[in-house]
Amino acid sequence: MDSFQVLSFTIVAMLLVLSPGPNGVLIAKTVPLSGKSAGFANIAGFVAAFYVHGSLSILGISILLVQSSQAFFIFKLLGAAYLFWIGVKSCWQAWKFKPIQQNYDPAIKKASILGSFFEGFLTNALNPKVSMFYLAAFPQFIPANMEASSAFVLVFIHSLLNLLWFSAMVFLLSRIKTLSQSDSFSRCLKSFTGAMFIGFSIKLFFLKPLNN
Repeated sequence: MDSFQVLSFTIVAMLLVLSPGPNGVLIAKTVPLSGKSAGFANIAGFVAAFYVHGSLSILGISILLVQSSQAFFIFKLLGAAYLFWIGVKSCWQAWKFKPIQQNYDPAIKKASILGSFFEGFLTNALNPKVSMFYLAAFPQFIPANMEASSAFVLVFIHSLLNLLWFSAMVFLLSRIKTLSQSDSFSRCLKSFTGAMFIGFSIKLFFLKPLNN
């Protein structure tokens, strides 16, 4: 793998990272209401999911999503259902809104960070669009004789780009965390992000496999 292939993959991966999607919406929902730690936990979940997709692509297992329309449909349905569930839950919390509690059990914060990690992980692990990126674009930059360990360099690059971009977003959004103490802001934010997740779930539901 030469430097031109690495640079080309970096550009493609950067365009994917910068494009609007569920990851940015999740960060926008998490940070103002739960803080920077929860936002970074989201990002850790993103990265973990990328390594899962990358591993499956390198091993050739995830090709089943392209070859089998039934497997792709089931995987797509799971991803759409998960995004829809996040959206509905956020809208429900906005509708059943209660004023933010200033005092809370520290144990809840730890559970929230763990939950944020799994939200980030599942948002990407169950997203066929991420899987299709690793099936369609990723292999184009891997020579046939390349060792698997070297191929993971590309996964690392994709993960690093996500870390840099969304970390910047976390720091930016953390500056308006005090604004989230406003009941009206919290209600509007949950409603907006909930609607966005529902929209992404509908878009994902109508996603077509690569061989169609």
